[in-house]
Amino acid sequence: MAHITPHESDADLLTPEDVQRDVAALTNALQTRSAAIKEGKWPPQGRWTYEDYCRLPEDGWIYEVIEGELLISRAPQTKHQLCKGNIFAALWNYNRQHYLGIVLSAPSDVLLPGLASPIQPDVMFVLKENLHIVKDENIQGVPDLVVEVLSPWNWVADRRRKFQVYAKAGVREYWIVDPEARTIELYWLEQGAYTLVGKYGVGEAVRSKVLAGFEVEVEDVCPSKLARSGDQVVS
Repeated sequence: MAHITPHESDADLLTPEDVQRDVAALTNALQTRSAAIKEGKWPPQGRWTYEDYCRLPEDGWIYEVIEGELLISRAPQTKHQLCKGNIFAALWNYNRQHYLGIVLSAPSDVLLPGLASPIQPDVMFVLKENLHIVKDENIQGVPDLVVEVLSPWNWVADRRRKFQVYAKAGVREYWIVDPEARTIELYWLEQGAYTLVGKYGVGEAVRSKVLAGFEVEVEDVCPSKLARSGDQVVS
């Protein structure tokens, strides 16, 4: 299996310059909205710290700091949250039976030294032998498994920026869930780079390499439609 670079074949992806421009615009908006904060002045991109992050207002935006740059995204859609809840529930139920560690979901701050302060994976698993990284305030170290669920406005970050950061940090297993395509991609870290183990669709099961025995059906994570009043969620 070949090592994967983040969506190296997708010519229609936004460029890094596009992403930086969007972040700069959002940062300017943030500075305007946050004038009431006593400290007032925000650092330039590339100089953000966890202390700066902790001063941000609780205003409905989702903030992360990756390699000193502030990333901002809006609240996720319902389908995103449903998929996140489904994968969290599957992991939680499995862990309840086998107790391999602890499973957490966003918002939970993860501090990756020199790389992110913080990053917020949608779902993560920390094995028992690494539970020392789980603190009351945040996670100070590298989770063993990370799951990100794509949204229309964050898929570039999940497939590029976070993809690279998780590999650099040493996250051994990375799942990318696409609610629209109803697919799950499983990446495994080998020699500092991610290898695509498989891309799974409806009718297929994803089997973890980090969590022995854990598997989940794609349709159990990615339903075909949302439930309406009096209905069940249909896959």
